[in-house]
Amino acid sequence: MDSSSPRRLVVGISGASGVIYGIRLLQVLRDVGIETHLVMTRSAEITLAHESDYKVAEVRELASRAYSPTDIGAAISSGSFRTAGMIVAPCSIRSMSEIATGVTSGLLSRAADVVLKERRRLVLMVRETPLHSGHLRTMAQLSDMGAIIAPPVPAFYAQPRTLDDMIDHTIGRMLDFFDIETGLVRRWKDG
Repeated sequence: MDSSSPRRLVVGISGASGVIYGIRLLQVLRDVGIETHLVMTRSAEITLAHESDYKVAEVRELASRAYSPTDIGAAISSGSFRTAGMIVAPCSIRSMSEIATGVTSGLLSRAADVVLKERRRLVLMVRETPLHSGHLRTMAQLSDMGAIIAPPVPAFYAQPRTLDDMIDHTIGRMLDFFDIETGLVRRWKDG
């Protein structure tokens, strides 16, 4: 993040599997002093209960500010609220599709739409496999609109020893898109 960019980032957590990516993202951003604005979908709250021991309130406390998924009047729903951009971690196919069409049903997709219209960085950690041609066309459409499609794919060259190592490396790479150094990335042939 260059010195002229706001040191604030919007974090979206949708209902796709992989809610730990959003949780870890919030932890890392807090540790490096980035202001975070969180919106979790209702589906994300359900996924959280199935995939972790975290409670919704605990995840919300990791953020500088958390919003209801139905609060369309939230600061992050306006382009006048300056941010460096947004990461949706994980990003469900439903959320991805809403963002691509601009037909937003809640705050997460509205905030992402704002990021795109303001020409800010939008990173979507799409969590689905296999992908059919409709998914791929939607991803291509979003890429053409300026979004970065970045599925959480493990980097084995980093020689991860644990699942946490794999998650951290992936989060570090996502934050590279915003020039936020975390020390989490073991870079290819870098010392």
